[in-house]
Amino acid sequence: MIRRGQCQCGDVAYEVTGDIEPAALCHCSQCRRWSGHLWAFCAAPAAQVRLVEQLGLRWFQSSASARRGYCAGCGSSLFWQSNPDRICFSAGSLNGATGTRVTRDIFTGDAGDYYALPPGTEKPGSAAACEILQGGCLCGGVRFTMPGPVGAITACHCSQCRRLSGHFAASFDLVEALLHLTRRETLAVYRTDGGSERGFCSGCGSSLWFRAKDGGFSVEAGTIDGATGGQMNCHIHVAGKGDYYDLNDGLPQVFGGTD
Repeated sequence: MIRRGQCQCGDVAYEVTGDIEPAALCHCSQCRRWSGHLWAFCAAPAAQVRLVEQLGLRWFQSSASARRGYCAGCGSSLFWQSNPDRICFSAGSLNGATGTRVTRDIFTGDAGDYYALPPGTEKPGSAAACEILQGGCLCGGVRFTMPGPVGAITACHCSQCRRLSGHFAASFDLVEALLHLTRRETLAVYRTDGGSERGFCSGCGSSLWFRAKDGGFSVEAGTIDGATGGQMNCHIHVAGKGDYYDLNDGLPQVFGGTD
């Protein structure tokens, strides 16, 4: 069996041959800041993964033992690797049906304050959100402040959000003028075919914000330092959700289109 995947803009594409490990969700603070929410990944022996297109592929050394691969053209979160013989790849970047299911959640002790954990998993304690929130990318090249708490957070399951984040996106609306950039050396913008714009870090690939064609603006919840003070309140574009996860948190679901 051959599974194929790619970034949103197509500057990185890959193939995985043979069996893969079941999907998992990582709640660690690095994955949440990098992807903008949670990172969903599968894994396979590195020998089974072949890069078909690597024009946009960049690697960020996120720790002494691990690196993260992303697309410098669109900011899609694609790969994580700490062992040269094994590579993790985002479930959301796979084309079509993945043929796998999420079987575990890891690093739940680092989970965000704005979403529910699987039944039976203890929710970590969280401090109250500050009146002024700080946030930024994983490498520190982009930093910002904004008023807090963030309020309602929307989960988007469209194919574009899943491919860019690696799972599904979770963001909150904000008047753009209230976002104050304190550092922007590595800020990049990807313009979609539909006329929207997505801000990301060119140094590490972190997803940061979304600007709709009509001017609406939203920030990825995972970019906030510490407590957001927000709460996920609905799922949109559910018709485009991946086959590897279920939605069982009881929140309203809006099917809409796939993008």
